[in-house]
Amino acid sequence: MATYHIPEDYYYTKDHEWAQVDENIVTVGITEFAQNSLGEVVYVELPEEGQKVSQGEPFGVVESVKAVSDLYAPVSGTVIEINQSLNDDPAVLNDDPINQGWMIRIEMDTEKELANLMRAPDYKKLIAEANK
Repeated sequence: MATYHIPEDYYYTKDHEWAQVDENIVTVGITEFAQNSLGEVVYVELPEEGQKVSQGEPFGVVESVKAVSDLYAPVSGTVIEINQSLNDDPAVLNDDPINQGWMIRIEMDTEKELANLMRAPDYKKLIAEANK
């Protein structure tokens, strides 16, 4: 079974997005498990800055040689920054989905929604089940 880098201080969705929370700013990307499942990422479609997103709703698309997958917002809020480098070079996601492959930053509407997300131990259980 592959070993994935799953930062302990991040939050996770059941759809394999990660969320790093810094006060009310949430940086979002896909997990190494998601990238590994997708295979080679060739295209990313991200929202515009200023766009509103809702927890659990699609905010963009990631396309790989294998599949096209929606990206789901871990929290509701306003997109304040997008990772422009992914438009030019989506392959960054193949090499480093956790750090340089971040996708968007959201100014979160309410911290209460974080309770709906998984922490690292639960996310590890989820992908262990998926790998059985």
